[in-house]
Amino acid sequence: MTMIDIMLPYYGDVALMQAAVQSVRSQTEAGWRLTVVDDTANPGVPEWFESLADDRIRYFRNERNLGITGNFTRCLDLAEHELMSMLGADDLLLPNYVGTVLAAHREHPGVGMIQPGVDVIDEHGRPVKALADEVKKRLYAPKVTDRRVMGGEELAASLLRGNWLYFPSIAWRTEAIKSVGFRADLRTTQDLALELELIERGEQMLIESTVCFQYRRHLESVSSKMALDGDRFTEERELFLSTADRMKAKGWHRAERAARNHSSSRLHALTLLPTAVRGGQGDVVRALAKHAFGTN
Repeated sequence: MTMIDIMLPYYGDVALMQAAVQSVRSQTEAGWRLTVVDDTANPGVPEWFESLADDRIRYFRNERNLGITGNFTRCLDLAEHELMSMLGADDLLLPNYVGTVLAAHREHPGVGMIQPGVDVIDEHGRPVKALADEVKKRLYAPKVTDRRVMGGEELAASLLRGNWLYFPSIAWRTEAIKSVGFRADLRTTQDLALELELIERGEQMLIESTVCFQYRRHLESVSSKMALDGDRFTEERELFLSTADRMKAKGWHRAERAARNHSSSRLHALTLLPTAVRGGQGDVVRALAKHAFGTN
């Protein structure tokens, strides 16, 4: 039987992490194993996992803090089954997640990535329609009513126009994601860099319309904090421009144009400019303007 390793790199709120763990335990279909890699020193956490007495769950606490990329890499090293996912410690699986991705895998066993349907919730677990998610859904994500396989330049160009994926919800063919790994020089664009590398290597993505994942969006996320100091967009700009050069070398000219334009990323920076101006954050204003307008 095909198994999925659900990897949970943990750093942050204890209660949200515990809710994520319980959402895994509530799956209606077997075929999963949960591995938690704890990059915190929060008291009581090892004891809580011990109290679960659930042999489907492995718990590891890092001897020293590895940081986001280091903890992601350790999770990757610990994955052993044919499929894996990298669950966010504040996200939730709906009870049908494992059944949905395993059924999709059985129908398309060769794909490297499975993107299932996602609902977005706020920090209190309530459904929310954030602007970023509505733009993803309405402008950039392909319209899929059942299942659709995408790959090659079509998928690369689509993601470079606007990254409509939800990284923590994706089920990966473990062999494929391990062949690429996570770049140590990136912080907030790890997901897009990984996805593009896999596409360039010939991997395909199955888009599954069944909703089985809840992605939590709140202002305390690392990416939100980085956006406000401009670091996120400096990293994004460098990734897009280097990707454009690779797309050009492959003869993927639509993808090259999408990378050089990176329109959705520019628009995001533009929406943050008024806040930075009002706050008198000169360095942030300059970083956002450079990204939004391609100028100093």
